[in-house]
Amino acid sequence: MLVFKKFAILLFLATPIVLCAQSEIIFNGILLEDSFEKVKQKITEISETSDLISITNPTFPLAKVQEDHFVCTNVKTENGLIENVVFTFADNKLAYIEARGNSYKTFTSKRKDTARTYMDYEIYLEDKLFLKKENDIAWIMTENALHVNLFTWENPYLKSDGTTNTDVNHSSKIPAFLKMGASMNDLKPALDSNSDFIRIEELDGSDPSAQLQINCFGVTYLGFPRKIEARFGDNKLNVVWILTAKEEEDRIRKALINQYGKPIFINDDWEIFNNWQVALRKDKPEVLLMEEKIGLDYKTSYFKQ
Repeated sequence: MLVFKKFAILLFLATPIVLCAQSEIIFNGILLEDSFEKVKQKITEISETSDLISITNPTFPLAKVQEDHFVCTNVKTENGLIENVVFTFADNKLAYIEARGNSYKTFTSKRKDTARTYMDYEIYLEDKLFLKKENDIAWIMTENALHVNLFTWENPYLKSDGTTNTDVNHSSKIPAFLKMGASMNDLKPALDSNSDFIRIEELDGSDPSAQLQINCFGVTYLGFPRKIEARFGDNKLNVVWILTAKEEEDRIRKALINQYGKPIFINDDWEIFNNWQVALRKDKPEVLLMEEKIGLDYKTSYFKQ
């Protein structure tokens, strides 16, 4: 039976999240999940310029029908001036903030607590603040965004020089380089070249069919750079998780149907495609790819089919 993976940031969830701590209030008292109009009113009072970019065919995972990016410059806060900030809205709710230029100092100068670390990120999980000191970037995001690892995403509408870069691959197909059964030595170059960065992780032994996992950040699927988790058993790729969001479930379902045809099995939590080798998971939003033997074993052991 396939053993479910743990989220990459599970180590940070071992302690309860303190919901009363909110880093975003530094921006004139705004809060995550505020409407665009509410944020606009407060942010235009403290920013030099602002520009709204609206997208009606969203690729942002947390947006179901509409995504908006409110790009502001020279934003004044009580702790200092931040050069560039983008406020991203999913269906008219503030879901994500990215700040560049004097952001690290602004968010840490008055803190008394100590950050946790994950790779080269400093994290204050209790108020959903992520920092990358070497690049002087800060991210604040909703709890749902943590699953999609949006702290590793750099918004294309806010590059460090203030320009935009929105050239992305909008393919709706599962990336072709994810070849089940390929050895890690053969596949690692493709994983590396199709990711912004990768991290190799030794697994804890709870899954007898996998010993190593390559976490790939920035792999594009459905027009958005994502985290994928490629698992290897006996040096062969046998399972891949593509992290997604609940709001994009319909988009993903249509993409999988276009690629593989109608699902061959459906229940409340799963939709299965391609002879039990591809699955849309709905209780914890992800796409699961499986080597054929593992998929068929999963069919009988878990789904009793």
